[in-house]
Amino acid sequence: MRVLVTGATGFLAGHCIEELLKNGYEVRGTVRDLHTADVAHLRAVAAATDGVLEFVEADLTVDTGWMRAVDGCDFVWHVASPFPSRLPRDENELIGPAVGGTLRLLRAAEPSTVRRVVLTSSLAAIIYGHDVARTYTEANWTEVGRADPYPKSKTLAENAAWDFAKQSRLELVTVNPGTIIGPLLHAERPTSLELIRRMMRGQLPLVPRIGWATVDVRDLARLHRLAMQTPEAAGNRYVAAGPHLWAGDMAAALAERYRPRGYPIGTLSMPYSLLWVLGRFEPGARLAVKYYDRCERVSAAKAQKELGWTMRPPTESVTDAAESMIQHGLVPRR
Repeated sequence: MRVLVTGATGFLAGHCIEELLKNGYEVRGTVRDLHTADVAHLRAVAAATDGVLEFVEADLTVDTGWMRAVDGCDFVWHVASPFPSRLPRDENELIGPAVGGTLRLLRAAEPSTVRRVVLTSSLAAIIYGHDVARTYTEANWTEVGRADPYPKSKTLAENAAWDFAKQSRLELVTVNPGTIIGPLLHAERPTSLELIRRMMRGQLPLVPRIGWATVDVRDLARLHRLAMQTPEAAGNRYVAAGPHLWAGDMAAALAERYRPRGYPIGTLSMPYSLLWVLGRFEPGARLAVKYYDRCERVSAAKAQKELGWTMRPPTESVTDAAESMIQHGLVPRR
C-alpha cells in the first residue's frame, strides 16, 4: 500500500517516512520544489530499508499538484503545517496555509483512492484559552477567540478537517502531539529543538522556568501508523504527549551526560524579570515570556488504551536529540 506524507522535508515527516518504509509501505512525499528540496537523508533511509520512495511537488497555498499527489495512494498523513519561531505580525501567515492547505488536500483526496487521512494536529488545538487548570484530553478544544496565532491556526485547521469529514466518505483520525523532541535525521534546526541546541552550545547559562508536555518524534511517527492501521481509530482524536517537562529538567539531563565531556550546560534558574527584559530585544525570549511557569497537563490514556501506544522517557528523547546534533555538526564535538 502507498501512503502520502505531506511536508516531506520536515522534522516529523522525515521520521514518519522512515516509520512507513521500515514497515513495508511505499511512500510518496510532497515538497514545495522538486529542484531545491533537501531529500538526500530520506533517500538514504529508503536505500537502507530497500523501500519505495518518491516525491511530488505540492504547496499548501496553491491548488496545483494535490490531485497528482494523492493519485494511487491508500492513505494520507497530513503532517505539513507552518510552525513559527516567533509571533507573526499577521496571524493569517499561519492560518491561511494551515486551514487552506488542509482543505486543499482533503478535496483532492475525496474522489481519489485514499481511504483514510491521519491529520497531525496539536495540543495547541486543545489546551489554550481556558481559565481553569485541568488535565486536558481529546474532549477539550482551544478557545480560538482567546488564542495566539499558532494555536488558533491549528484549531481552525482541525475543525475544518472534521467539518469536511462529516460530509465525506473519507475516514479521518487526528493526532494531537505536544512539543516534539528527539533525534535528527540530518542537519536541520527544528523550532522545537532550539532550546536543546542552545543549551548544548553554552548559549543559555540561565534556564527560564518554561516547559511543555513533550513527545518523542519516533514515538509520534509510530502513533501515526497505529492510527492508520487500527480500524476503530476512524473518527477519533488522540492526544500524543507525556508528562510536562520543564526546561530545567532538560538542562539537568544534558548536564549529567555532557558536562563530563566538556559541554558548558547551565542549570541555574533565570528569574522572570530577566526573561522579561530579554524579551524586549529577542523574539525567542519574547515568546518564552508567555509560557513562564505554565504547566501543560494532558492525558494520552486514550491512545495507550485503544491503540496500544507507548512512550519512551522524555529525558531519553532530550539526550538523543543532543547526540544527533553533535553527529550532524549543529553542536561542536568536545
